[in-house]
Amino acid sequence: MKTALVVLALAVGCTSSPPGPYTTPTEVERDTQRAERLTRQAADLIVSNPVAAEELLREALTADIFHGQAHNNLGVIFLRREEFYEAAHEFEWARRLLPGHPDPRVNLALTLDHAGQLDEAFEAYETALELAPGYLPAVQGIARASLRAGRDDARLRGWLERIAIEAEEDGWREWAQLEATMLRDRSP
Repeated sequence: MKTALVVLALAVGCTSSPPGPYTTPTEVERDTQRAERLTRQAADLIVSNPVAAEELLREALTADIFHGQAHNNLGVIFLRREEFYEAAHEFEWARRLLPGHPDPRVNLALTLDHAGQLDEAFEAYETALELAPGYLPAVQGIARASLRAGRDDARLRGWLERIAIEAEEDGWREWAQLEATMLRDRSP
């Protein structure tokens, strides 16, 4: 009888080992509300104080590693610093965690475009447009990349017209109008 209890105790002890560094946190272990609050605070600082924003985003991801917006915003910081590998990594995380949102795909496309990976950038822009047809940031990015790459796309005129009408920034509207005019002048 005594032997059976010892064996049972050892068996129970073997099954309850401490979690390793790659153990997926449970819903209880994640603090999503805290991650959300920290991510909002960081978003207000990304332009004015990117160092503080990065600290807040890292803290948010410590609270909840699966907080997609925190990954996306951290990627924006890396992209602004031209740390393309790190930015792409964060945008990939965000893309997986925010499957219905086009922003991580557009940001990934911008990163790939800046890193000289044009084919992959176009693929990411197209994915964003499939997810959210007509999404203006994706339209702006793919139109600009198409013109820079000399890529002939039948949709380019429509993209430029849309940007010229819908862009909130004057610079984008003027750019689109100028490019549309130049495109018309080159056509037979």
